[in-house]
Order: sequence, then structure tokens, then C-alpha cells
Amino acid sequence: MKSLGNLLFKYRSYTPLPFVFLMILFMQPTAITIFAGLAFVLFGEFIRVWSVSYAGSETRTTTGVGGSNLVTQGPYSIIRNPLYFGNISIYIGIGIMSNAMFPYLTILAFLFFTFQYYLIIFNEEDYLRSTYGASFELYCKTLKRFLPFPKRMPEEIRSHLPLDVKEGFKSEKRSLQAVTIITIIILIKFFFF
Repeated sequence: MKSLGNLLFKYRSYTPLPFVFLMILFMQPTAITIFAGLAFVLFGEFIRVWSVSYAGSETRTTTGVGGSNLVTQGPYSIIRNPLYFGNISIYIGIGIMSNAMFPYLTILAFLFFTFQYYLIIFNEEDYLRSTYGASFELYCKTLKRFLPFPKRMPEEIRSHLPLDVKEGFKSEKRSLQAVTIITIIILIKFFFF
């Protein structure tokens, strides 16, 4: 499982492509699905920008799991894996927007990406546990992996990193471009076909 998690981590930017292809092939957007899905997409992007505004661009690496800080503030004080939570929100939103084989393709994508991130998270947690030890263990006891049920963050593990929204947007440039392109494709289908 660890080697599969490493493989999925390395190629996580490409695993959405089969779903995007199927979405484009079978989409039937309506005004309602576009607006409803866009709400999920914008929420997911907000979470991602907020997250990388603390964690920085090292979240973009594909060479291996790692991190120079144990980030426990901002969205990381609500849920341990806000970037993946944001991604899943975006994928659900795009599925709703496109209305492609709805709800089956969206459910399949949700299950696949939850499984993918679950395997990746195990590898990331091994790294964080070996690097940050007791601090990471306390962090795990304080917050859930995917469910946003925050508790009061113990002061001894609270990170004090600066919020850098400009760097957050810069780091999110590729994701924002991809979401914009997919949204434009859906809008073209809706308005012209």
C-alpha cells in the first residue's frame, strides 16, 4: 500500500484526467447544475488558497512527501488535510456543474479520490510522525483527517507562520487555471450546444 500511495502522490496531478475526459464526453449542464456546482468549486478553491497561504508552495512537490513545517493554523486548525478536502469539494462541484452521468460519475470520482488521498495521507503521516514526533501525535489527537470537527489547538503545537495570500494565489496558479478552463468548457457546452 505504501508504494501505491507513493505512486499516487507522484501522479496526483494527472489522476483527475480520466474523469475530466468522461465529464467532457457526457456533460449536460443546466443553469441549476452550473450554479450549484460552482458553489462547491469556489468553496474548494477558497480552502486550497487559504491552505497554501500558510503551507507554501512546497505542497506542489511530486518528488516525495515532506514539509519543512508542521502547519497547525488557518484551515490546518480545523482539519488535518484541508488541501485534499478542498480538492474533493472541487471535484464534486465540477461533477455537479457538468451534470455528466450524474450522480454516478461524481460518486465514482468521490470514492476514487477519497481512496487516493487516504493512501497518500498514510505516507505523509509517516513522514510527519518521524519528523515531528510527539507534536504530530498531539495534532492527530486534536483533529480528524477529513472531517472538520476542530478542538482547541494546544499552544505547544500551534504554528506561527505568516499568512501570505499573495504566495497562496501564486502557488495555486495551476489549479486555478485548470478549474477556469474546465468551467469555460462547461459554459461553452451550456450556451452553444
